[in-house]
Amino acid sequence: MTEFKNTEQDLHRFRVRLTVLGGLVFVCFALLLARFIWLQVIKHDDYIAKAEGNRIAVVPIVPNRGLILDRNGVVLARNYSAITLEITPSKLEQPLEEVIDELAKLVEITPKDRRRFRKLMEESKGFTSVPLRSRLSDEEVARFTANRFRFAGVDIQARLFRQYPLGEAASHVIGYIGRINQAEAKALEGTEYEANYNGTEHIGKEGLEKSYERQLHGITGYEEVERTAGGRAIRTLSRTPATPGANLILSIDIELQKIAEEAFGEYRGALVAIEPSTGDVLAFVSRPGYDPNLFVDGIDTQSWNELNTSLDKPLMNRPLSGTYAPGSTFKPFMALAALETGKRTPSQAIHDPGFFYLGSHKFRDDVVGGHGTVDMRKSIVVSCNTYYYILGRDMGIDLIHDFMKPFGFGQLTGIDLENEKKGVLPSQEWKRSRYKKNPQAGKWVGGDTISVSNGSGYNNYTPLQVAHAVANLANNGVVMKPHLVKIIEDGGSRKRTLTVPKESYRIPLKQENIDFIKEAMVGVTTVPGATGYRAFQGAQYSVGGKTGTAQVVAIKANEKYNAAKLAERLRDNAWFTAFAPADKPKIVLALIVENAGFGGAVAAPIARKVLDYWLLGKRPTEKETTKVPKEDAVTVPVEDLPAADVEAAAEHRAAQQQGEGSGQQPGPAPAPAPAEPKPPPGPPRKRE
Repeated sequence: MTEFKNTEQDLHRFRVRLTVLGGLVFVCFALLLARFIWLQVIKHDDYIAKAEGNRIAVVPIVPNRGLILDRNGVVLARNYSAITLEITPSKLEQPLEEVIDELAKLVEITPKDRRRFRKLMEESKGFTSVPLRSRLSDEEVARFTANRFRFAGVDIQARLFRQYPLGEAASHVIGYIGRINQAEAKALEGTEYEANYNGTEHIGKEGLEKSYERQLHGITGYEEVERTAGGRAIRTLSRTPATPGANLILSIDIELQKIAEEAFGEYRGALVAIEPSTGDVLAFVSRPGYDPNLFVDGIDTQSWNELNTSLDKPLMNRPLSGTYAPGSTFKPFMALAALETGKRTPSQAIHDPGFFYLGSHKFRDDVVGGHGTVDMRKSIVVSCNTYYYILGRDMGIDLIHDFMKPFGFGQLTGIDLENEKKGVLPSQEWKRSRYKKNPQAGKWVGGDTISVSNGSGYNNYTPLQVAHAVANLANNGVVMKPHLVKIIEDGGSRKRTLTVPKESYRIPLKQENIDFIKEAMVGVTTVPGATGYRAFQGAQYSVGGKTGTAQVVAIKANEKYNAAKLAERLRDNAWFTAFAPADKPKIVLALIVENAGFGGAVAAPIARKVLDYWLLGKRPTEKETTKVPKEDAVTVPVEDLPAADVEAAAEHRAAQQQGEGSGQQPGPAPAPAPAEPKPPPGPPRKRE
């Protein structure tokens, strides 16, 4: 039977299908049109900007860091270009250690490089590149370039590096730079300086590199670079050059600095030399020192631990942050205070029997039997303790405090380095504040004043403060702010600006009183038998000086000081202060040699070498080293000392309070009554 197709039905189905398909095509074209309108009309401006941004990259131009030079133009810190092998941990496709091991087959990578890399990686974010090796040779660069395709996340970069060509010389003055860590990056965020550090990876960490960071860094430049979709640069469209950082011209004379550093030999200590008429710091010594080049690429953990845990504290800036009792170097200022306040005249004398009583407490002089009749000049020349015990009693602590403050004792000098310590210029108010939780302990007593008047007790100053005070005396009361940077030379215009153009203030002093104290200090170096005479015999210039020996740990009143029985770090500190030539001082210095004993025997000879070079151009004929006498040395580490000795060393300032607890006024000098308590340790041993 024949079946006939329904043509009308098939045609209807075809039309429906065609309509649906046509509608679908229309909708698709409508969507495409809408998308086209969205992209080409509505979002046109946005995508044009993005395309332009992809085509043009803004690249920061890191400025050259400013140079640091001494007063004669010797370069102390400079820049050099080198090729660095760097790893970006977030881009690695293999384990980090495997990548480093493979790289070591192409480029020499030492264990020190690996340790430094790990330390830097801990401080850096994972998506930033971290240097593995610096200063690659041309051969190493060629080998890596040929194998670069094997190392995703590893690349070589040409970078500027900081170099300190003289190594340890003046390291505590110059400081060092290092890579910007996360804390420093966060501190820059949101500040006016943030944009200026785009592309910068290093920042000043210590010394002048830190305190003059803004000037040394310079101003970052920018260039607009056209590039392909693959990121390859085609051409430079515009360029704003970077402005180099300012150059710092220091007041330091690096040759004087090196002679002073070498003069310390193996001893620890500090020296500050100042030109009193300008405030220029001529030498700023902290011994031992360190090599700042260790920090430039990132110091490795082992080297850092060696520096940071050393008992000698090479990273400590002693002139700036070390505080010490000044010992007998305080006496000339006490004598000047007595003249200015009318408490003494130059000819007024005392009889020194070798001791002084405050109530029942006996304060001894260093000479058994005393110095006999002592006037003011003799008190300075022979450094008579008893004279200043009596003077301190008569002046009182607040008068001492008020006179010493303008000279800079216990005050920040404002020198151009960070982290300066203030020290302690004691007064009744200071002690009440210190012991405010224990009012009885905060009461000022007569024995406190006796100790302070002799340069011990609560006195606590930096070598910089002592040098500054002597400079103010030598400059007849005209106070110049001490500074290490003398001139700042602008990186763009090369305009030079003095950092300290004028005096800070003047201390009202009578010239005849100043002249008398200066002449007495000259006697310290010229009178046979005086404490500084031996060190300056034959000097071709006149020197005003003062020796000092200050306790580090107290001994019992009935015991005799014996350095050989003490660990080396518990022995007395040796001081010397000086100005020369005495009639018109060109240089003032203060120096301390830690645990060296006698100021006249150890500190004064160092000062002689420094003054000989500065005034005469005379260098030491042979390189001498100052050593602790081996036959006397007790090389017991501090951690192995008896607990009592360690505690005494840590608390030595409080332990030096002579007669503390006795508020009685001094009377005649009878033997102490048996019923009275045992007297505290005797005064500092002066053997200068």
